[in-house]
Amino acid sequence: KLCGYLQKLSGKGPLRGFRSRWFVFDPRRCYLYYFKGPQEPLPLGHLDIASACFSYHQPEAGAGDEPVAFEVHGPGGAVTVLKAATRQDMTYWLQELQQKRWEYCNNLDAAQRDSRTSPTPSDFSKGLVAKDSPDVSILSQNASAERARNILAVETSPTDLVGEQAASQPAPVQTSAINFSLKQWSAEIKNSMSSLRKGSSENRKSVFYTTEEWELLDPTPKDLEDSMALEEKRKHLAEGNKGLASSAFPFDLGRIPHKARRPLKEMIGSSKNRTSSDSSPTECCSGTGSRLVSELQLKYQSQQEELEKLKKELLSQKELVRLLQQTVRSSQYDKYFTSHLCEGVPKNTLELLHQKDDQILGLNNQLEKLNLEKDSLQQEVRNLKCKVGELNERLGMLMETIQAKDEVIMKLSRQLSECEDSTASQSGAMNSPTAPCTSKELQELDRLKDNLQGYKTQNKFLNKEILELSALRRNAEAREREWQAKYTSLEAKLCQIESKYLILLQEMKTPVCSEDQSPAREVITQLLEDALKAEPSEQPEQAFFKPHLVSEYDIYGFQTVPEDDDEEKLVAKSRALDLRSLSLSENREISTGVKWENYLASTMNREMMRCVELKNLIRSGIPHEHRSKVWRWCVNQHVKKFKDSAIPGYFQTLLQKALEKPNPASKQIELDLLRTLPNNKHYSSPTSEGIQKLRNVLLAFSWRNPDIGYCQGLNRLVAIALLYLEQEDAFWCLVAIVEVFMPRDYYTKTLLGSQVDQRVFKDLMSEKLPRLHAHFEQYKVDYTLITFNWFLVVFVDSVVSDILFKIWDSFLYEGPKVIFRFALALFKYKEEEILKLQDSMSIFKYLRYFTRTILDARKLTAIAFGELNPFPLRQIRNRRAWHLEKVRLELTELEAIREDFLRERDTCVAQDKRDLISDDEEDS
Repeated sequence: KLCGYLQKLSGKGPLRGFRSRWFVFDPRRCYLYYFKGPQEPLPLGHLDIASACFSYHQPEAGAGDEPVAFEVHGPGGAVTVLKAATRQDMTYWLQELQQKRWEYCNNLDAAQRDSRTSPTPSDFSKGLVAKDSPDVSILSQNASAERARNILAVETSPTDLVGEQAASQPAPVQTSAINFSLKQWSAEIKNSMSSLRKGSSENRKSVFYTTEEWELLDPTPKDLEDSMALEEKRKHLAEGNKGLASSAFPFDLGRIPHKARRPLKEMIGSSKNRTSSDSSPTECCSGTGSRLVSELQLKYQSQQEELEKLKKELLSQKELVRLLQQTVRSSQYDKYFTSHLCEGVPKNTLELLHQKDDQILGLNNQLEKLNLEKDSLQQEVRNLKCKVGELNERLGMLMETIQAKDEVIMKLSRQLSECEDSTASQSGAMNSPTAPCTSKELQELDRLKDNLQGYKTQNKFLNKEILELSALRRNAEAREREWQAKYTSLEAKLCQIESKYLILLQEMKTPVCSEDQSPAREVITQLLEDALKAEPSEQPEQAFFKPHLVSEYDIYGFQTVPEDDDEEKLVAKSRALDLRSLSLSENREISTGVKWENYLASTMNREMMRCVELKNLIRSGIPHEHRSKVWRWCVNQHVKKFKDSAIPGYFQTLLQKALEKPNPASKQIELDLLRTLPNNKHYSSPTSEGIQKLRNVLLAFSWRNPDIGYCQGLNRLVAIALLYLEQEDAFWCLVAIVEVFMPRDYYTKTLLGSQVDQRVFKDLMSEKLPRLHAHFEQYKVDYTLITFNWFLVVFVDSVVSDILFKIWDSFLYEGPKVIFRFALALFKYKEEEILKLQDSMSIFKYLRYFTRTILDARKLTAIAFGELNPFPLRQIRNRRAWHLEKVRLELTELEAIREDFLRERDTCVAQDKRDLISDDEEDS
């Protein structure tokens, strides 16, 4: 993955300089996003690599001979200067960006870059979906151009500052003292607020790694008092220097960027050490600016000294108050004791109690002295640790000095030996026509050789850049010609369709013929034939420009257009075209994919953990290539206690047992395998790969949970999980859903938990959507007949596939509350359309298919997680418990009625048998 640290040249005037930024390449759009750090959720901006060209940046005078900066020339003449830590890193970035641009511009069609049917290939996916090869049209490559590119290629390997492992490395030292971008001030403020956000326990536990590891601690009262005093001093300092605050150097002397999560005690204790680093002027400051900063520094130091004195006085006053309080308490105790408790008590007992009181006071004093000694010893230990650190630093400096002196000695020794050799051979060399080179000339020769090698490398790269740009220009011209031809043909087809529609509309408005002879019937028939007609196969050279508006299967393997019914086929194709149009019309400023790339890069060297940022990312949808990883992590979070207590190879043991011994549930499992997802190519036939995996997971679970064994609905849950997970992970996913998420008896024979949830959902409908609930009650429509299946299989086969997997993303992270949210959101989405229906039959018919007409996943998610708030889980649990008791009572009554009925039936049957026997005897 192409990501890492680079320094970007930005700013104007005296503030212009290189600022360290974290860069992440997004292959979907061929954008190079840059962030302030790996932990930031919002990028500061991006560079369009597909439309850019690269060149070396000539270093300024006095900046050194070795160039480590390069230029990215974007559209419109924009030039961005980027600087790497080493020449090796710069060469690696150039070759990778060049390669990414070449692949993007040549291998992907413009209509497929954001296509839902052709995702970016990835190595992260697991499960059945990962086995599918994306349908990507590839342009035939020019053999001579590829051969020339290979000859001119400059191969190099990256250092630790490039790649995902660089997220845990400290940022390289930057030349600019100010690391704040005024152009992207809104993104800077949002990132700062997201890192300082408070209130949620999940957010407080979220730890992001920057240059050091910090943890958020709750400060002690003493730390709070000290920090408040420090803030007051800062306010006085700011009020006394209002005239200086408007200078061109807005330094923040009281806060260090990226250290908001540092413990408060360390922040206060290290304020002296921060003074010199935070208030040091940059090299480009003028004389007036440096004088102002030095005055601020002196005033800040004086304020710090005064603050230390006030701290000491405050501590002494606190000690005095404590002693006075202790004396008052002892006197009050003696007074109370002598006045109320000493009546009728012997003198000896009173003297003994006074002695015990004196002993207690003495022990308390001794304990306080010991605590003071302990504090002083701890302070000495801290001082000794500081001294040890300083000594280690001095030792390191001395070692470096000794090493430098050794190098100087070795260098002088070599020069001395060279001088002796030259002196010895000088007499013989005087008579020769050409004298040998001196040491300075040899050094100059080596330097020239190095420069020559560097220029050769630059020349090869620039020649390759010219070659690629020429090839890309030719490809763009050919692509433009092809698109022009495609546009012309589509325009002609559109004119034909518009002409037919105009004829149809004219005939519908003023018919001139009878209904049987009307041309409208012929026009409609022709339009339907054209809509359902298969697209003709194109030539191989035209395959690159084919838009692929509707493919046979989507990226999840679901069939987009059925093959049997023409009417259903027409509706399905219309829905697929609407989905395609919706995806093309979405123009997001910052793609969800790059947010996920940046978040996962920041978690490379640590485990993912629950936090508000991750929850918001999951609610917006997990990208296709990362869904396997995130789903697996979510499942492991919920079943960790089960997996820890299970034996190694637990799933394989259950599977082996299921294959060796017959299971009562195996027959029903076999019957339901091909009925699970017949419209998905992974489960459409007995030889499909998903069928065997589905059988294994269901059999293993039936042995793990014999109380349930198998229930119709479990097969669909496992089938969806297997699309992104391997067999064992899908097994644990089913365990999480059945045994962790859902209440007991949810998938048993009585379906008790499912019935309870339907009653809870009715209560929520009356609370969140009162108009719609009253509408259903008015026409006596029992909508739980529709929603029962939503809850049982988590919307499988009820919504379009894109929305289904976004629901599952949030469901696996947050739990069953998500089902209630999206069930209400579906009704809220179509509330107005349902209210227009005025009879029970039309309402019930509409409810059976209306969820398949909802295509906008972003709008549905906004309703579910925004408009329906607040949505407390405690309320759902309480209502579940209340309705559970009611349903159990009803089931008990039904069971009693059933037993009475069976008893009466048995009695009637016995009486009929006796009458029948008596009739036979009479006949005999």
